[in-house]
Amino acid sequence: MLVAGPNFGTGSSREHAVWAIQQYGFQAVVSPRFADIFRDNCTKNGLVPVQVPAEVGGALLDAVEADPGLMIVVDVANLTLEAPDAGIACSFPLDASTRERFLQGLDDIGITTRHADHIEAFEASRPAWLPTIG
Repeated sequence: MLVAGPNFGTGSSREHAVWAIQQYGFQAVVSPRFADIFRDNCTKNGLVPVQVPAEVGGALLDAVEADPGLMIVVDVANLTLEAPDAGIACSFPLDASTRERFLQGLDDIGITTRHADHIEAFEASRPAWLPTIG
């Protein structure tokens, strides 16, 4: 987990920023604010953006500085963040579809393939004169 200051991801409009963070081993980023494009890239690529109130963000940074091994738990199912040893707990926002994406381990392709039966039925009903897809 990466604990960051405010406005994390500002200027990082490419997915490579998210990929680099993930390749370093992080599964979540905690910040008081994320750049919109960065947040969207996170949710599309499996990196959990945990947006916390500014005072919680500051308290977490102070707590991690005091104890770099501090345990921080992000619970996507319940949309909560906790650092019990530092007495920090809060909820964080995540829309329902993004939450489901994380809980089910889905990316855009996985979401699409959930509708394979409907796609196949549509393709089977297409007029023969239309070009086929795939």
